[in-house]
Amino acid sequence: MALRLEPMTDEQYLRYREHAEEDYARNIVASGAMPLPEAREKARQDFQGLLPDGLATEGHRLWTAYDGDAEVGRLWLHLEQKSDGLHAFGYDFAVREELRRRGHGRAIIEAAERLCRELGVVAIGLNVFGFNTGARALYEQMGFEATAIRMIKRL
Repeated sequence: MALRLEPMTDEQYLRYREHAEEDYARNIVASGAMPLPEAREKARQDFQGLLPDGLATEGHRLWTAYDGDAEVGRLWLHLEQKSDGLHAFGYDFAVREELRRRGHGRAIIEAAERLCRELGVVAIGLNVFGFNTGARALYEQMGFEATAIRMIKRL
């Protein structure tokens, strides 16, 4: 696959933000963490706090993933210098829903790793919702390890 990452344009970012907060809120609800009204408010606050200046927010980089000319997904990384070197945190590794299970997710992660190595990043972290077994399996196959597990029991 000839996947490539290109910096997200302003137009792409606006489209992304239209759907990303709601998608995040639905995932929070699906995880059992909180009901929809609270999840929507959390999503709004998290996005505003993380990306107050949109694409111009310092330390954050967002890309659109392409397979040929087709947009297949997106990547959002935060870069932060720590005492042992530059770290990246993946806030969003995503493939368009209708294109999943075709190797695009793996290709986006591989592209992110190449990009991070070029930047001198020493580690990439991410968060994945517990119910998202497909993503969890892919991340484990790609060498990611669990560092914390949050659990809930519904009564």
